[in-house]
Amino acid sequence: MNNVDARSVARFVEDAAHAAMPHRLYTLIFPMVWPKGQVLLGMKKRGFGQGKLNGFGGKVEPSESIEQGAIRELEEESGLHATKVNKCGLLLFYFEDNPVAMEVHVFMAHEYSGEVTETEEMRPEWFDIDNMPFSQMWADDKCWWPLARHGRSFVGRFWFKSDQVTITRQTLTPVDSLEFSRNARNTS
Repeated sequence: MNNVDARSVARFVEDAAHAAMPHRLYTLIFPMVWPKGQVLLGMKKRGFGQGKLNGFGGKVEPSESIEQGAIRELEEESGLHATKVNKCGLLLFYFEDNPVAMEVHVFMAHEYSGEVTETEEMRPEWFDIDNMPFSQMWADDKCWWPLARHGRSFVGRFWFKSDQVTITRQTLTPVDSLEFSRNARNTS
């Protein structure tokens, strides 16, 4: 049996075959400005996702909670420190020819401090939430962003070809809660 991170919730939304895969925990966080209706995205300058606009995030460290990981990644990549975050989604990504699934916990940040700063990894820029630059983002973003933007919680599963562009299969389910238990299992 694989060593499963105790913080993982993927087993509650995956079929048995995918739940048995090794998973790596990640975060994705989007600072928002109301009432202007803006979201801060970052152009990824290096590493996985280079050349794409995205929220801020990365791997969750073993010593931190998933929420702490989101807050840390935002500060490291943008200079902003989130003082309040709301979890809005769970995304599972499976890449052809990669035996490790990505379990991504998605947050919105409406309260934060600090100044937006370009870092070695990200070049931040504000965008209108109703005019997202989807052509410069990951292909899955246009599927789940409307739910996140309207405050709806969701679980999404996306299968990508090894080109990291082509989605071969997907499921996206609005959910009432992102609090999972052993009795709540969705295998859509």
